[in-house]
Amino acid sequence: MEPTRILAIRHGETSWNVDTRLQGHLDIPLNEVGLRQAQHLAKALVQQDAIDAVYASDLSRAHITAQAIAQAIGQSVNTHPGLRERHFGAFQGRTFAEIEVELPEQAWHWRKRTPDWTPPEGGESLQMLRERIVNTVNELAARHPGEQIVMVAHGGVLDILYRAATRLELQAPRTWQLTNTAVNRLLWTPQGLSLVGWGDTSHLDALGKEETST
Repeated sequence: MEPTRILAIRHGETSWNVDTRLQGHLDIPLNEVGLRQAQHLAKALVQQDAIDAVYASDLSRAHITAQAIAQAIGQSVNTHPGLRERHFGAFQGRTFAEIEVELPEQAWHWRKRTPDWTPPEGGESLQMLRERIVNTVNELAARHPGEQIVMVAHGGVLDILYRAATRLELQAPRTWQLTNTAVNRLLWTPQGLSLVGWGDTSHLDALGKEETST
């Protein structure tokens, strides 16, 4: 089977990203910056290699980002709940600082990245998240041997994809960026993922020049 090329992309910026407030499964929309990031991303991707399908989380911040890409290349977005962000349970809606003060014992597990720890009130463990994301990517990528697809998802999802592609453990410290709308390139085969390139934000240079000019 020929490998599937994947462009894995985090959604555009939201106001909660700016506030470092955990979103999880809460449906927080893109802010003005995020909408502009999505447009610049779409313009950059339409000038590159052909894209055969666009997939996205069903949460609006990812779906709207994906829509900008799909419209630019004349396609539609295929939504999949398996690409959702991790469910953070009681952490959702709180900032990191608030979690440290209000839920100190739970915050310890968060900092230590305890693989089987589940955030209270219905959250997902890192192990549960990894299983969901790997299964979803296997399902979607297997449909497109020899093709290139886009997957627009979330920071926690991209973190799992990087670890899967580089064979890093869930508890390994993160040393890679998860920038909004950065383009991350992966190859998929039935044997798993491999890393091609990570964190391409060159399309955001134009956004910076836009802001400077205004």
